[in-house]
Amino acid sequence: MSEATLLVELLTEELPPKALERLSTAFSEGVVSGLAQHQLAQRSFEGVKTFATPRRLGMLIPKVSAAGVDRVNEVTGPSANAPAPAITGFAKKHGVEVSALEHRETPKGKVVVAKATIKGVSLEGVLSDIVGDALKKLPIPKVMRWGASEAQFVRPVHGLVMLHGSKVVPGEVLGLKSGSKTKGHRFLGKGEIVLANADEYEKRLLSDEGKVLVNFTARRSEIEKLLIEKSKEQKAGLGEYQALLDEVTALVEFPCVYVGEFEKAFLEVPQECLILTMRQNQKYFPLFDAAGRLNGKFLIVSNMQVVDPRHIIGGNQRVVRPRLEDARFFYNQDRKRRLEELIPLLAKVVYHNKLGSQLDRVQRVKLLAGKIARVLGADALQAERAAEL
Repeated sequence: MSEATLLVELLTEELPPKALERLSTAFSEGVVSGLAQHQLAQRSFEGVKTFATPRRLGMLIPKVSAAGVDRVNEVTGPSANAPAPAITGFAKKHGVEVSALEHRETPKGKVVVAKATIKGVSLEGVLSDIVGDALKKLPIPKVMRWGASEAQFVRPVHGLVMLHGSKVVPGEVLGLKSGSKTKGHRFLGKGEIVLANADEYEKRLLSDEGKVLVNFTARRSEIEKLLIEKSKEQKAGLGEYQALLDEVTALVEFPCVYVGEFEKAFLEVPQECLILTMRQNQKYFPLFDAAGRLNGKFLIVSNMQVVDPRHIIGGNQRVVRPRLEDARFFYNQDRKRRLEELIPLLAKVVYHNKLGSQLDRVQRVKLLAGKIARVLGADALQAERAAEL
């Protein structure tokens, strides 16, 4: 039976970045399991490549058969001494002649056995259902419809590739017919890419016509390498960046890193506020000096590789300034009142309808902190004051 690499790719609008890697893994596992169930591929995930970018989910599965092998299914029937109509009915049910039934001795006596040959399914006949079922089982809390279609997915889908070796596997998923055309980067790519075979997929997308680094793990490594190179050029450190790295990897298809900066006047704000603003709101990587203090610069992971990045850097610097200004404003607002002045206001905030207000809760925490401090031989008054504030 002919074997070849199978490519399945779904072209979408921007997928949720925090769920991208999980969706990709679950999608490929679902398709591989479906193929194995029909004896079209090994159940092992060895050699399987999964792909995920903001605008696509895909996979390459090696050694997929065009059709499953025929198999013999044995079914034990009634006693060999059963009435003729019962034996005839059993043979008819399993599509064999009465004369083809075997007689076999068992601990319960002699019985008849039917051997039915089950034809192997074709990849063409089942792949659409396998892909469709895998998509339905993805861990998606909310789905959406788009256009006039009744199809539902986490984001609108605009393209489907199902390529077995050099042959398109005909079928339809989410209202889209399969083909061999994929798309490169939205701005850097050269439009549609017609694939000659499944194995060239990754290479063609990475070329100048595609400009897409489609492998999530490889893209993550490339971004990390660029971040480290840029931070060394600035003689600065990156701090804790791993969590943000995963999210940023899911936001770009062809990464490039640029250096931005902000006014030193913002450094009067506690750096934790600035770091949170840059990482959480803007997805920037702040840079630190040898002592672990912000140095007024940050790294931008962009989806655009350009010769002159001044517009990209300038745009990002203009965007981050109001964010940092907000952080400074709220910090200064908080400084206008002492923390102890705010404590009585907690009496107006319900903690739990059976447990009282937030002030009641604070008093309980204060007592517990004092007791624990005394057991540990620590300063109980300081512990209580800290708990109260």
